[in-house]
Amino acid sequence: MIRVATIDDHESVRLGVEAACSRDAMIDVVFSGSGVRDYRRWLRDSGADPVQVALLDITLGDGTTVSENIQSLQSDGSEVVIYSVADRLVAVREALAAGAAGVISKSAPMDDIVDAVRTVAAGEPLNNIEWASAVAGDSAFGDAQLSAREREALALYAAGLPLKLVAQRLGITYNTAKENISRIRAKYIEVGRPAPTKIDLRQRAVEDGVIDPDAVVSGARS
Repeated sequence: MIRVATIDDHESVRLGVEAACSRDAMIDVVFSGSGVRDYRRWLRDSGADPVQVALLDITLGDGTTVSENIQSLQSDGSEVVIYSVADRLVAVREALAAGAAGVISKSAPMDDIVDAVRTVAAGEPLNNIEWASAVAGDSAFGDAQLSAREREALALYAAGLPLKLVAQRLGITYNTAKENISRIRAKYIEVGRPAPTKIDLRQRAVEDGVIDPDAVVSGARS
């Protein structure tokens, strides 16, 4: 059985998704609620195992961000499929950057939801050509507009150096190096590609060709 959670702050949407999933004997919707916090509370109180797939609305009414919600769900090993309206490209960018397995439009046939759940649960990539094309067509996506010095700082930091050594390599103060990394993070947030951790920054650096995937500089911590 594929254990699924539906998380949407509109009950009618959740009921529709549950009804669609119930048509497949291999899918079991074990949680339905309006927020990720409710889901985590249910996990704690019930002692249940995390779901394999979470169907998540891209914008909830509890003040959380889609990145926060995806990261929370993924922390338990759950895959996240975003269930969204088609006009929220900024949020879609953020969701994909945060690691969502894919996006399903709320205007799509219900059978597409079932297919997406089965595909993601099987560890296969979700066909997101429509969304990828829309995001790629947005010139803001991916272009963090880093300065030459910021790219140098990112390359060293993302390759494993602590900030103190980044500052030494670049001949700048520790505080200046720290400010560079803070500005880099802010720029990635602005284009919908948040990078709150060092691992996230390394991923952005690889994506943008700042460093090679296997890059490790001398002096980096193992």
